[in-house]
Amino acid sequence: MAEDARFEDGAERPLHLKAETAEDVPVMATLVQDAVLSITDMTWQPKLRRLALLINRFRWEDRAAAEARGRPYERVRSLLVIDGVLSVSSQGIDRGDKDAVLSVLDIQWTPGADAAGRVELVLAGDGGIAAAVECLDLTLKDVTRPYAAPSGKAPGHPE
Repeated sequence: MAEDARFEDGAERPLHLKAETAEDVPVMATLVQDAVLSITDMTWQPKLRRLALLINRFRWEDRAAAEARGRPYERVRSLLVIDGVLSVSSQGIDRGDKDAVLSVLDIQWTPGADAAGRVELVLAGDGGIAAAVECLDLTLKDVTRPYAAPSGKAPGHPE
């Protein structure tokens, strides 16, 4: 008899996840919360209908293990890819500031007609990136080994 996957089963392996339904989006949003990236780590490829972001993701799935073992919190470089993109817009981002660091707070999905809709990356500081998509098709893939979080702290948010 097959056994359901458990959260703990993926803790020591690189993530490679897809979000194709509205129910998948909150899971991916939780995993990328507090990820940071620079403007130069974003690529919009109109011919491929793809928006790709190379993010430094806090490893939320490893937080409890790091605390239990008394070792540093970790981050990992990950690709966050939105496919089927028809157009991209942004707000509150100075695209000319190549040194700007963006922080992802949330991913939101707004369904439209048929399978189409809008994927929005909510950024700290009232910024955002929105992609009109023909269907929901997000991929999150860790592409490096984890490394100690430079701050040594887990991200926090005032209540």
